[in-house]
Amino acid sequence: MENELTYKIDKNSMAEIQAAVEVLLFAAGDPVPVEQLADVLEIEKSALLSILKNMGQTSMAGIVLREINGCFTLSTKPDYDEYIRTLLEPHAKQGLSNAAFETLSIIAYNAPATRARVEEIRGVNSDSAINRLVEKGLIREAGRMEVPGRPVLFEPTDEFLKSFGFTSLADLPKLEEVLDGMVELEDAQAVIEEENEQL
Repeated sequence: MENELTYKIDKNSMAEIQAAVEVLLFAAGDPVPVEQLADVLEIEKSALLSILKNMGQTSMAGIVLREINGCFTLSTKPDYDEYIRTLLEPHAKQGLSNAAFETLSIIAYNAPATRARVEEIRGVNSDSAINRLVEKGLIREAGRMEVPGRPVLFEPTDEFLKSFGFTSLADLPKLEEVLDGMVELEDAQAVIEEENEQL
């Protein structure tokens, strides 16, 4: 149509490209591979990565640019979690139980892991916890082991990384540090309990 206006971004303007990236990520909702962004914007991947790096260092009010396994997405800053909870509280999904958190931790640190491996570490049946984590999109099937019975392997998803603020599984705290922290917490709890008994 003659009256139809078309708009192409100025590929020489970093501000225009940044605005286009923000629009694309906002519209996509889910993380978008950098290659796909470069194709859509018709610019070199290396140039786009430089722009994305710059965007990650500049503040966008309540929004932050996040990288998750080579994909990019927009997320809200943790400072505003309270407002989001208040807005969405009536529709909020039930949180994770301790059993689900234990199971998720085991899968994250042993990925890919079988149900049997999870249960070996936890010492209890973990069917319910695993099903809950799959349902919430925090873990997924990652194939099957090449052994008799071909048990299903589970691994964390990008949703897990996004939810816990990690770029990749390499960002997980070292297991030794986590275990040391748990021992210190248990020691502190024991001291508190002992002091309470003396009151």
